[in-house]
Amino acid sequence: TALGLREESFAVGALSRVVAAELASYAPARNRRRTATNKASVVFVDRTLDLAGAVGHHGDNLAEKILSVLPKLPGHKTDVMVNMVELTALRTTDETCNIIAPGCLAQPNDPAAKALWESFMNLKQKEAVMEARRHLVEAASRENLPIKMIMGRVTPEQLSSYIQLFRNNLKALENHCGLLQLVLATVQTLKHPQTSKWDNFLAFERLLLQTIGESEMPSVLNQFLPMIKSYNERTKDDYTCEDFLVLLVYMYSVVGEIKSGKELDVAEKEVKKALVKAICDEPEPSPVLQKIT
Repeated sequence: TALGLREESFAVGALSRVVAAELASYAPARNRRRTATNKASVVFVDRTLDLAGAVGHHGDNLAEKILSVLPKLPGHKTDVMVNMVELTALRTTDETCNIIAPGCLAQPNDPAAKALWESFMNLKQKEAVMEARRHLVEAASRENLPIKMIMGRVTPEQLSSYIQLFRNNLKALENHCGLLQLVLATVQTLKHPQTSKWDNFLAFERLLLQTIGESEMPSVLNQFLPMIKSYNERTKDDYTCEDFLVLLVYMYSVVGEIKSGKELDVAEKEVKKALVKAICDEPEPSPVLQKIT
């Protein structure tokens, strides 16, 4: 009213359509539209779609993967622990070795590390990993370390071999500590078992989006049901209970309006039964599962 607008409303989502319809039929709004001089489009968006972004795996982004798979830095919400053992003479197979203080992603005093982190956020994963190799090669060259540049695809093993060159050179370590932490974070993320599962998530989400366009929710849930396996039935490639919950949140967020009926009730009941069994069979439920139950 204050802007003298005559609006045309668009809705994305079921609840948005209800709100837009209420506004369209609201008597004072109808009177305003008759006298208003300016035109505007108003887009209403259901907030449930926000959840699809938070639980989806569609970004080909190295920063997102690093933040998802590496353990959180104690006392921080947005930074991760980078295992620094590789830069020492310690030889331990213990992943949780806590003799050496962990590294992290925040490197405000290292221009090269800051530039590399920007690449991790803005480039595709393949390009970001190549950028990590380039920065590492430049740093090693500046320190006169015996580095051999290898062209072609960048592997975590190749980055690790470059990092090893800095290990016995304290001055080089000190000069490039920030950069080395980011490259170590990259290596640990690429080797992490959760990273291959990320690709499985992405494949399932794409398949789901195609299926939703062609069929109803009950048939989507029936496709999902065989994937729910209890602890004793799962292999390392299968989804965990938390993974199922993430996928269900994604499904219900992107599916839009759901037609209720007997078929849906039966499909949902079966999924609930399988999920409850899987959660009850967990020998050591994660903090998230404990909170939910």
